[in-house]
Amino acid sequence: MARAFRWLLPHPFLTLLLALVWTLLQNEVSAGMVVFGLILGVLIPWGTSVWWPDTPEGFRLGRMTAYVLLVLWDIVIANVQVAWIVLSVPNRKLKPAWIVVPLDLREPEAITVLAGTITLTPGTVSSDLSDEGHSLLVHVLHTDDPDAVRDEIKTRYERRLQEIFS
Repeated sequence: MARAFRWLLPHPFLTLLLALVWTLLQNEVSAGMVVFGLILGVLIPWGTSVWWPDTPEGFRLGRMTAYVLLVLWDIVIANVQVAWIVLSVPNRKLKPAWIVVPLDLREPEAITVLAGTITLTPGTVSSDLSDEGHSLLVHVLHTDDPDAVRDEIKTRYERRLQEIFS
């Protein structure tokens, strides 16, 4: 029974998320739109499931929720910091930097979340992952200490992702 359920709904959380997003994108909530959202929520994950990696083992949803809240907070703070830099620092005094962040993470999903986190945070962009997946190249808009930025990425984000995906 569980195998048949997994075949029909390979990603149940995604099914519910897609149905919810579809329903919220409509101008009004109706039974027909909810049913259509559920149909899309079943068909899209089912049709694309062959390209999905296996679910990471040991994923901790509670810690991921705390991580998402931390990242949202960091995005708000970084927006203010970048606005201040743009308004107060002349272009000739900007100190952009390319930083290589060595990775202790090995799970592809965790590395993807880290790269996305860095890119979502204003003032930083993940631009390349080494061939072996052992380091990430990050561009920073303005910094006096690139090593401090690297250490902050490792302690603030990577350490938490190791806890989530271990």
